[in-house]
Amino acid sequence: MPKDKIADNLEKQYEFPGQTGYYRGKVRDVYFFGDKVVMVASDRISAFDHILPRPIPYKGQVLNQMAAYFLQATSSEVPNWLLAMPDPCVSAGILCEPIRVEMVIRGYLAGHAWREYSDGERVLCGVRMPDGMQEGDAFPEPIITPATKAESGHDEDISPADIVSKGILSAADYAILEGYTRRLFAIGSRMANENGLILVDTKYEFGRHEGKIYLIDEVHTPDSSRYYYLDGYADRQEREERQPQLSKEFVREWLMSKGFQGLDGQKMPEMPGDFVSLISERYIELYERMTAKAFIPMTTPNPDERIQTNVMRWLLKAGIIKE
Repeated sequence: MPKDKIADNLEKQYEFPGQTGYYRGKVRDVYFFGDKVVMVASDRISAFDHILPRPIPYKGQVLNQMAAYFLQATSSEVPNWLLAMPDPCVSAGILCEPIRVEMVIRGYLAGHAWREYSDGERVLCGVRMPDGMQEGDAFPEPIITPATKAESGHDEDISPADIVSKGILSAADYAILEGYTRRLFAIGSRMANENGLILVDTKYEFGRHEGKIYLIDEVHTPDSSRYYYLDGYADRQEREERQPQLSKEFVREWLMSKGFQGLDGQKMPEMPGDFVSLISERYIELYERMTAKAFIPMTTPNPDERIQTNVMRWLLKAGIIKE
């Protein structure tokens, strides 16, 4: 992989015939076509609700292909939004009205849960965490710790009881989300174990279309999930060593070591080229481990033109536009 390659694709704002709207997210650019949507995954990376100044080579392609892989693998268990992948960096599907709750599920004590635990907290989102745990320990069974999905700023922890009492979801709809979340996590955990990894925790997002609840956004990617290496996990826990991981968490940890957590007055540090390349390599490693496929980076001379052409082909095939 070229060192510190700055992928110049995916920063262009396209204009397609039949387009009814556009939205630029932290990582994805979203194009609306009535009740369909096209998402272009960029090489941007975000942490603590801030977009970092340097793109990560091939990150968009990794995220898009990995999300599509898991959406297809779980579609018989949980209905999802994906209809097609017109390009390695593009997904297209059903436009859903987002449910403003992130369903976070944790099999192990790590990340935000560990930070709360180490500060003395034993209840997270209404769930009691056992005493005597250390970072990286498995919970007796996976716990669900939802968060409200904020339009901007930080998401906030919320209990299932509050989700219902505040009218965010009915008890019946929350039960559907919880059932889907546990089902997806069980599938993802099994697939991770089969490939020498542990799915530590992850988040799922859901939406509605014509009254039906669908899984939306990405699934089991390094942006949305945390993975440990299965080999040596037990020995490292016995020695009370930190677990090496494949996820975006190590980017957050690097930022925190430089004094940045997205708070007012904090200056975002500049990522050196070697660290940018390391992030790219870890994303690619996770893709290859979890899919058992070699990652083939797209290096076309004009990626903007390639994406535009491939999206146009899909729009024609889907009958959204005419010749």
